[in-house]
Amino acid sequence: MTRPGLTVDDLADVRAGDKGDSLILAVLPRDAEAFALLVERLTARAVRAHFHPLVTGEVRRHVLPALPALTFRLGGALAGGVTGAATLDGHGKALGHHLLTLALEERPVGDDSD
Repeated sequence: MTRPGLTVDDLADVRAGDKGDSLILAVLPRDAEAFALLVERLTARAVRAHFHPLVTGEVRRHVLPALPALTFRLGGALAGGVTGAATLDGHGKALGHHLLTLALEERPVGDDSD
């Protein structure tokens, strides 16, 4: 499954939601092999870098093997939240599509972020 140019979109679907000023992204792999690769490579650090400089708070990753899925909470990504943001996408729905474009590079040595 490892090939150049592999993106999240090749392996999973993404759904977006909001909680105040935080963007919540659920990554839903299409099969067990995709889930294993995403757990390895789709780290909080990779997601933070992909959304830089939009995210002003902490990025937290949760692995949910029973579903299987991964969720990410991107603090400060919604510029004040639905009622406080002056942006067109206050709920962050378009940002779910942006995560699908993240290229899944080889995991850097020492990247133990969750």
